[in-house]
Amino acid sequence: MSIPVVLGSVVIALITAQGLKMLLIALRHRQRLSLQDIVVTGGLPSTHCATVTALCLSALWTEGWWNPIFAVTAVLAVIVIRDALGVRRTAGEEGRTINNIIRLAHVRTPPVHYSLGHTPPEVAAGIAIGALAALSMLAISFF
Repeated sequence: MSIPVVLGSVVIALITAQGLKMLLIALRHRQRLSLQDIVVTGGLPSTHCATVTALCLSALWTEGWWNPIFAVTAVLAVIVIRDALGVRRTAGEEGRTINNIIRLAHVRTPPVHYSLGHTPPEVAAGIAIGALAALSMLAISFF
């Protein structure tokens, strides 16, 4: 396996997706970039999806379809992408609802911490970033 291509793809996807997310947060809230936003989950684009897509595609392009490493990365990508669209999204919506109930009922308790999952466009953007990161790293490796 070409570790530099695979690892490079993942790092490029991670930095690009999370950097773009931080920039969009700063622009949306009209504030300066904040290092605290480096760990923000949810929102556009999905960094999780970008990372696993880069991992899966770079493993595919360096190892081929029938390699067990590609199979493992493909299964991981499907699980992560499905989780981002389903389970995490539902849990985040429930957390938001619980906080609204707490606020409306004037209950003296701290708000529930929740983290939103992703909408389909956020996941698609993450997948596109991951694919571009893997493709760019593959192209760099040829030169």
